[in-house]
Amino acid sequence: VGCGVRDSEKLPLMFRHANWREIRLDIDPKVNPDVVASITDMQVISDATVDAVYSSHNVEHLYPHEVPLALHEMNRVLKPSGFAFIKLPDLQEVARFIADGKLEDPLYLSPMGAIAPLDILYGHRPSLARGNTFMAHRTGFTGTTLGAALIAAGFVAVMMQRELPNFSLTAIAFRTQPDAGQTAIWRARLLPSADRPTVLYTLNG
Repeated sequence: VGCGVRDSEKLPLMFRHANWREIRLDIDPKVNPDVVASITDMQVISDATVDAVYSSHNVEHLYPHEVPLALHEMNRVLKPSGFAFIKLPDLQEVARFIADGKLEDPLYLSPMGAIAPLDILYGHRPSLARGNTFMAHRTGFTGTTLGAALIAAGFVAVMMQRELPNFSLTAIAFRTQPDAGQTAIWRARLLPSADRPTVLYTLNG
């Protein structure tokens, strides 16, 4: 969801395997998605029909009141054994640099160019200047608030890891309770680092 321009290299390695089929959904028809829709309303996708939802740096483009709608939609389209794999900015880490007065200092280089805390807060400024308002950021998260939002949306367990060098949060949210084996498999295949702390959020806190 929020697929952008077609590029299989953007997919996590495990999703490039022949066992997976990608269905691209985006609100912007200019990127030629398979499905033109907002992640807040994916009714064109039937209930419990997909194995995974991959969302990389697009939930932050929603208004805060739209976030529960989008997360509920991700939960709705998943099969009982399915999961959502979500990446987005870690505002807790970005805030450290803002507190040091580095609001417009480059944090890292991306394919789009240098990214500053201001870009992470409000959206990539050069893209916005070119009229691409889909790139605006309207909300943000820490690990705790993202975990809580996913549980509130109906996911029963969430594994969360902070990628401090990339100013990013990575979450795997399960529609039904995974067993220990499943947890280990998805952690090894999808989370950034085996030796980095992982926080588990569940319905029981």
